[in-house]
Amino acid sequence: MQVNQNQLEHATEVLAEVLRFEQPADALISSYFRIERTLGHRDRGVIAETVYAVLRNLRHLEAWCGDRVTARRLVVAAQVRVFGLSTRNLEGAVSAGELAWITERREAAKSEPLSLSLAERADLPDWLTEKLVARLGEEKTLALAQALNQAAPLDLRVNPLKAKREQVLERFAADAIEAAPGRYSPFAIRLADKPALSRHPLFLEGAFEVQDEGSQLLGLLLGAKRGEMVADFCAGAGGKTLLLGAQMRSTGRLYAFDTSEKRLARLKPRLARSGLSNVHTSAIAHENDARLKRLAGKIDRVLVDAPCSGLGTLRRNPDLKWRQSPEAIAELVVKQGAILAAAAKLLKKGGRIVYATCSPLAEENDDIVDAFLAAHPGFRALSAQQVLADQDIVLECGERLRLDPLNHGTDGFFAAVMEKLE
Repeated sequence: MQVNQNQLEHATEVLAEVLRFEQPADALISSYFRIERTLGHRDRGVIAETVYAVLRNLRHLEAWCGDRVTARRLVVAAQVRVFGLSTRNLEGAVSAGELAWITERREAAKSEPLSLSLAERADLPDWLTEKLVARLGEEKTLALAQALNQAAPLDLRVNPLKAKREQVLERFAADAIEAAPGRYSPFAIRLADKPALSRHPLFLEGAFEVQDEGSQLLGLLLGAKRGEMVADFCAGAGGKTLLLGAQMRSTGRLYAFDTSEKRLARLKPRLARSGLSNVHTSAIAHENDARLKRLAGKIDRVLVDAPCSGLGTLRRNPDLKWRQSPEAIAELVVKQGAILAAAAKLLKKGGRIVYATCSPLAEENDDIVDAFLAAHPGFRALSAQQVLADQDIVLECGERLRLDPLNHGTDGFFAAVMEKLE
C-alpha cells in the first residue's frame, strides 16, 4: 500500500477521534468521509485501512512506539509494522524527524526485542484475554485472536425467491467477479475481493444480500416452514428476517420485532427488493411489550439473536474489543436472560426457539441457555448438528453451534436450539 502525506494527515485526524471510543469506528469514518468530500476513492481506502490496522494491532503498536504514544505515531507505526513500508516508501509522506524516529525504533527493537504479554501478542484487552484463556487455553486463545484480527471476507446470501446460487455465480463469472459457493449454507457465496455491488443488477433485483455465512446458519437452525407463524425477536436491520421469509416462501406470517424504529426502518428497502409480502415489522418498547402478549402461545418458531458484546465480529468491528468492558458484559447478561425468557412465552407447544449471539463468551452463551433450561423444564435442547444435517448441511458442532473465523472462516457465533414440550 503506497501512501502520501495528505492521506496520513487525514488518517491521524480520524484515528484521534476514534480512539476516544465514544462511537463506533465505522460510523465515525463514514461521517468523516461525508464531510471531507474532496477525498477520492483511493484516499478513503487508505485512510480507513490505516485506522482499522491501528485498531486491530493497537497493543502491539503501542509497545513498538515506546514511551510517547500519539495518534500520529500510531498511524506511522502502522505503515511500518502492519503494511511493511520502508523508510524509502514513506519519504514525502512523513517528516524527516519521523523517518529518524522509525529508524531509532527499529534499532531499539534489534538491540532489545519487544517483550509482550499474551494479551499484547493477541492484541486484546487483559480482561478479555483472561476469559478466553480460561475456556480455550493460551495457544487456542492466541490462534483465535489472530484469526479475529484479520479483515473479514465478503459473503453474500442468495435470495431463493429471486435466483438460484448457480445463476448468481454464473452472472458474477460473466462480470469478472471472482466468487465461490460457501462451505456450509446452501445460499452462501464468498467473494475473492470486495467489489462495489450496490448498483449491480442482481442486487437491485433482490437476488442477493450481504450476509456472513455464519449468520445465515443461525437463521437456518430455526427451520422456518411455509404457512407458519414465526418471530424474529431482535430483528435489527432484518438480515435474518429476510432469510426466514425466503424459507417460508413468503407465506404464513413473519414478525420482525425490535426496540429501535431506526434499525427496522433500514429493513424496508431490503424488503422491497426481496419480494417478501409476509413480513410485519413492529417496534416494541421492551421484551415485555403489551403488543407481544397477544401472541403468547401462538408462534411456531422464534429466533432470538440477542443483543450482545459483538466480540465475535472483531474482523469487521475491531474497535469493539476496546469499547467493551466486563461491566458492560454483566449488564448484557441480565438483558439476554430476560429477552430469552420473554421470547419463549410466544411459543406454542412443539414450537422451536433458537438463542444466538455473535460472542465467544460463555456468560453470554452457555450460561444463559443453561439457566433458561433449568428454570423452564417444559423445554428441551435439540442438537444443532442434527437440525443442520436435516437440511443437508454437514457441520460437526454437537448440541450447540459454535462458529469462529479460525475453524470455519465465519464470524464468531453461538446458537442453541430448544423445543417447547408443553
